[in-house]
Amino acid sequence: MKTIIIAGGSGFLGQILEDYFTKKEYLVKILTRYPKRKNDIYWNAKDLGEWAKELEKTECLINLTGKSVDCRYTEKNKKLIYNSRINPTHLLGLAINHCENPPKIWMNSSTATIYKHSLDEEMTEEHGEIGDDFSMNIAKSWEQAFNTITTPKTRKIILRTSIVLGKNGGALIPLKKITKLGLGGKQGNGNQKVSWIHQLDFAKIIEFLIHHKNLSGIFNLCVPKPTNNNTLMKSLRKVLPPHFGIPHSKPFLEFGAKIIGTETELVLKSRNVIPKRLLYNGYSFKYTNIESALFDLLNI
Repeated sequence: MKTIIIAGGSGFLGQILEDYFTKKEYLVKILTRYPKRKNDIYWNAKDLGEWAKELEKTECLINLTGKSVDCRYTEKNKKLIYNSRINPTHLLGLAINHCENPPKIWMNSSTATIYKHSLDEEMTEEHGEIGDDFSMNIAKSWEQAFNTITTPKTRKIILRTSIVLGKNGGALIPLKKITKLGLGGKQGNGNQKVSWIHQLDFAKIIEFLIHHKNLSGIFNLCVPKPTNNNTLMKSLRKVLPPHFGIPHSKPFLEFGAKIIGTETELVLKSRNVIPKRLLYNGYSFKYTNIESALFDLLNI
């Protein structure tokens, strides 16, 4: 039985992958600070330990470790966001290079937020323009840490993941709540692009990258054609009652973000990202229409 190890796998994305690959008859092990189950392995994401031996002869290591960016960007949170990404990446690289039979492939998280705000220009892996603010610089540092590590026996892939829409976590949960409260109108002017991916495609892409042994480097994980915020919210209102929604102006969003402890960037930034390398290499998406994806995920 082939083994997949997921660092930081107790969160939303890790659970999607664990469920998917367990059904595919992989043995999935989770590196976590709080082991509770048989397949949970303790690590503190800071030090080498017994957990590192688990990497021997594994098919794939997937690193999802990192503090959520759904918070206020205080100096304390900025430091936590940075350290929780960079330090575990270096640690996993060290562990891999201590293995006699290291993982065949190492996938490290990044984010589609690395690209600049764009309404018209499409951001591909090769030609996307990387911006310069806190979130983008975090992503750059994360990828730089990954790229500085040489793993002669392990293929490496960077996952620039967009918004993952899933049943049990992520962005869809708060969007569902505000829509049901009649607050599901457009946010800002509604023109900002929304690059997204259905949870099933997220898992299937990971499987695709494992199987295609010639592939390495950077991949954008998102649908071929982004939607926009206005269409996203309109689709949610179509799927969920009360089927109307009050729009949110930018000042209202800024006020609300302070109240709930987050940043408006998460909804106002235009992410116009295209998965050019996945399409070129033959990946076929199951969900590309936002309305169809929502109907599936919300069990309508």
